[in-house]
Amino acid sequence: MSTGDLHAQLDRLGPAGSLLVALDYDGVLAPLVDDPSAARPLPAAADAVRRLAGADRTRVVMVSGRGRDDLAAVSGFGPPVGLVGSHGAEFDDDLAALLGRTGLLTEAQQRRRSALLDGLRELVDAAPGARLETKPAGAAVHVRGMDPAAGTALLDRVRAEWVRDGAGGAADTEAIAGKDVLDIAVLTTTKGSAVAALREALGADLVLFAGDDVTDETVFGTLHDGDVGIKVGDGDTAAGFRVGEPADLAAFLTRLADARDPAGAGHPDGAGD
Repeated sequence: MSTGDLHAQLDRLGPAGSLLVALDYDGVLAPLVDDPSAARPLPAAADAVRRLAGADRTRVVMVSGRGRDDLAAVSGFGPPVGLVGSHGAEFDDDLAALLGRTGLLTEAQQRRRSALLDGLRELVDAAPGARLETKPAGAAVHVRGMDPAAGTALLDRVRAEWVRDGAGGAADTEAIAGKDVLDIAVLTTTKGSAVAALREALGADLVLFAGDDVTDETVFGTLHDGDVGIKVGDGDTAAGFRVGEPADLAAFLTRLADARDPAGAGHPDGAGD
């Protein structure tokens, strides 16, 4: 569907009851960059997120493949913006308390994670341009910026050696492929299950979710009638709406913030003051 069709939803979302706004980060609020540590949200997107988080009947949560602490560092977001990292494995303290979740890994999973990190460091160190991002439940191998053939070869080797019953005792690992990245964890989680749990715990009447990667399809596929799913960029999707790039989504979120918080319209910090 077109951006125009999406903007028509504002008449419905503005006065709606409780709304959960769940957003991926990279490629959605922040343009994709070769160095993940350099990804920053567009100013207009950051302003809109903060205004929405301060609006009545509105809860805003970042749902990212990044580790939660890394997500907080690069995005600059914190309460009242919620943070969910590692594809739904990590919740910030407030959300974890809401969901009644404690701890992350068992002792056996901690041992598997240590073996996984050792093996991945060896592979990444031998591949110039590759980067290893460590996470509480595993790690991600990034190849953005590498020669495409070399990057593909590295990710193929990582899969062969470290996904499921690979070498080094790394059985029971799960891989999630994204854009120029392979995320491997010692437990199974999805963004879709995280958003579903938050919807139930918050009692949200509607959910708006925006994402750009294949990992975000786990959310789009679980949205209910009346929810709004927005795909940012190209690619097949189950989302009902699409925008071209993060700047387009920022413009939509700004209009949504105006609709949810009319008193703050036209003021970047809005109700977040």
